[in-house]
Amino acid sequence: MGQRWLLAGSMACAGLGLATSPWVALAQTSLEPAATQSSSEQGVTLKVTAKSMGLVGSRWEFAVVLDTHSADLSDDLSQSATLTTDDGRTFKPTGWLGAPPGGHHREGVLAFEVPAPRPGAIELRIDRPGESAPRIFRWQL
Repeated sequence: MGQRWLLAGSMACAGLGLATSPWVALAQTSLEPAATQSSSEQGVTLKVTAKSMGLVGSRWEFAVVLDTHSADLSDDLSQSATLTTDDGRTFKPTGWLGAPPGGHHREGVLAFEVPAPRPGAIELRIDRPGESAPRIFRWQL
């Protein structure tokens, strides 16, 4: 009798796992695709974290931290950042919510409209004054 209950319980658990697996996969598409990425050049460190990678119709948000001991962080990130998709589309931020230009430490959130159709990969580029190449941060979705 005990073996029957054990077998029935195992089958029920397996069935529940199979029934919910599509929901788990769907939930994972809206999670953060990667940990914090960092870039250090000319005494300035940028750290970017994909905070919210929502579905079409929502916003994508990137937490950005700029740190330095030697330069003034006067970047206007709402103007100097772009988001490029793997199929070549480019988007400007819809906004920056965070510290204003200036100082030696800044942090905030860059927001973008979600591109439709949803791309397979994205690249956040931040052009900094006085630097020859943009800082590039990539995520596979």
